[in-house]
Amino acid sequence: MARHTFFSYHYNPDVWRAWNVRNSWVGNPGTSQSVGFFDSSVFEASRRESPDALKRFLREGLEGTSVTCVLAGAGTYARRWVRYEIARSIVKGSGLLTVFIHGVKNRNGETSSKGPDPLDFMGVYKSDGQIYLCEKVDGSWQKYADYQLAIPPNVLWFSPPTSNTVVVLSSHCLAYDFVQQNGRQNIGGWIETAAGLAGR
Repeated sequence: MARHTFFSYHYNPDVWRAWNVRNSWVGNPGTSQSVGFFDSSVFEASRRESPDALKRFLREGLEGTSVTCVLAGAGTYARRWVRYEIARSIVKGSGLLTVFIHGVKNRNGETSSKGPDPLDFMGVYKSDGQIYLCEKVDGSWQKYADYQLAIPPNVLWFSPPTSNTVVVLSSHCLAYDFVQQNGRQNIGGWIETAAGLAGR
């Protein structure tokens, strides 16, 4: 059965790197299928319409997927819509992993600098008996602005928080370096591991 994976990334600087990573994974027809690689004109049109329209567009993109692979470049961790894709992945119980792609060359043959793990900047916490998403902004944790509903504990595939102490997503998700850890050969296994951790 094909593993449907959503790839989340910072479009403008990293789309070429992301395509290279994705293409190395789908090279075995029938075993892998990715979504999340949108035509730029479609993405920009949705963004111009309204934030709600873009949220709907991204939610639809995540439908039918079981793993979200965050492709981390230099500034991916701070991107609003990458955070939204991570948040919605948690809400739907998807597996999560980070793959650093700064060492992958862009179309001009250039590499980039390594940025932080985006999953270091998202977490969950408990308040008044309910579980909520949070994000780190300017060094401080705050309730996640783009999804403020409570999360049912049964959708979390890791132990739910028991207090208002933030459980950082990266503490339950694995991270890899595509170049240093031979992602061309190994990314399929990384994605399967993330799926297994989430029971997907």
